Amino acid sequence: MKSNLFKLMVTAGTVAMVCACGDDAKSTSVNDLPSNELSSSSVVQQNPELSSSSVDAGNPASSDSETRVNNPCDKVVLTSTAWLLDIGNASRIIYADGHVTDAEGNSIGTLVEGTIVNAAGQVLVANVDPTVLPICEANATVDPRTGDVTLLSSSSANPTSSVGSDPVASSSSVNVEPELDASGFPTLESYGPPPAEYTKDISATAKRGWNTRYWDACKPHCSWLRENANDVTRADTSSDEAYIADFGTARNCNIHDVEVPTFTLGDVSKSWFGYNGTRSACGDEKEKGVFTCTDMAPIAVNDTLSYAYVAGTADSKCGKCYHLQYDGHFANEMENNPPRETHKALKGKHMIVMASNIGNDVAGGNANLPAGQFDLMVPGGGVGAFDALTTQVHKGAGFNWGAGFGGFLTECQNQLGYDATLVAYQTCIKDMCDAAFGDAGLPNLLRGCRWFADWYKAADNPTYYIEEVDCPQYLIDHYMSRFNTTTTTNIKKVTDWSTYKEGDVLDTLHCWKAGEAPPENGWTNPSAGCDNP
Repeated sequence: MKSNLFKLMVTAGTVAMVCACGDDAKSTSVNDLPSNELSSSSVVQQNPELSSSSVDAGNPASSDSETRVNNPCDKVVLTSTAWLLDIGNASRIIYADGHVTDAEGNSIGTLVEGTIVNAAGQVLVANVDPTVLPICEANATVDPRTGDVTLLSSSSANPTSSVGSDPVASSSSVNVEPELDASGFPTLESYGPPPAEYTKDISATAKRGWNTRYWDACKPHCSWLRENANDVTRADTSSDEAYIADFGTARNCNIHDVEVPTFTLGDVSKSWFGYNGTRSACGDEKEKGVFTCTDMAPIAVNDTLSYAYVAGTADSKCGKCYHLQYDGHFANEMENNPPRETHKALKGKHMIVMASNIGNDVAGGNANLPAGQFDLMVPGGGVGAFDALTTQVHKGAGFNWGAGFGGFLTECQNQLGYDATLVAYQTCIKDMCDAAFGDAGLPNLLRGCRWFADWYKAADNPTYYIEEVDCPQYLIDHYMSRFNTTTTTNIKKVTDWSTYKEGDVLDTLHCWKAGEAPPENGWTNPSAGCDNP
């Protein structure tokens, strides 16, 4: 999977590293360490002209052959090429995307402009210059489905000179054993600080567009396989490589918010072999069908940055990401209809959004807002024309879901008028959020709904500056199907997904296309088919 890189800023001159071992601990420089605690990498730091292969961890005058026997890289777990930082008896692994682990591969912090900080922002090591650190090659792999770490041969972990080269980041270098949430994903904090480009000012060069909002809970458009060669919105299925490069199909979940496949084997017959998308709950399947996974609701990274998913225009491309910088205005603004308090409160905030849906009713650009419209996926934003939410959240026929297009905010505007205070709108919306999702057993829906009131400031169709960016790993991970990782599958068709539980084993079939049947007694069946289940 794709990882996002942020530039590692390095210091010039002599490198001093200070270890903050606790609030009351004395700061330590490598120059203060006794000689028997100096590793090869700490000697290289003070003597950049030395390569790590010429220095032994305990004896700087040792031979090159002795160094290979006592290879410092053999003592640590690395899931991709990385820098090795030794301070006394402690080893720190610094990956090219800035994530830092201990020798066992446990995440301890992030390298930001030459300083290693933990999740709380406390300085662990200062003045780190990766250009003078030895580089170790990967000696372990991570199973992307389970997170299990498998060590490779130690011979694959030889240190090399770090001068003029950088490790190449891989998605497995994020964390070996990150803290996981209830859905089995790394927690937001595990991804480390976001790149600075996500909150940079783009107002001078970017086009303007605007947001509407919705949450119909239907299977996303991007969860379906590409229909034909003219379908340019969904993932390219011409090869597995092209499919993965487009991040595959967007995840979908059953009525209990458990992820299920996006497509399975179809009804294979003698004349036909193919795959069927799992059916949307917005169709006749209702509770037996599939829904938007609730963890695709917006989430705040901090007070000024959030991640979310959107529906784009009919010619949008699934899996693309965009940086939105809100400008304090709104789409229907005019001289006698100025921005409200809510729009002004949102000004200066940033979002990184990923296209997971396509809406034929999502508008293109105009002279004032040439970038066009995104329909923000946010619980309570309106159930739209199809509405699987009332199937997923059982509230009875008379429950007030707000306006079909506009949701809870539009309902609150109808109650309070269009010039109420920010606090009044926030209170009204959060009351509706609590009534809808407080006891639904789907906490992501409640979180996302209240996010709209608190972080998003209940802004109605706000405008923004927009540019395309690389996707954050958080959005990629929550987008890509964990079942359909290639263009093929042997999962048997299921007509009722409501009974599927996390960890259930899915039935599979051995099927083949016409002309590809396994030979039997010297004869090959020319038709498509499957082995008897």
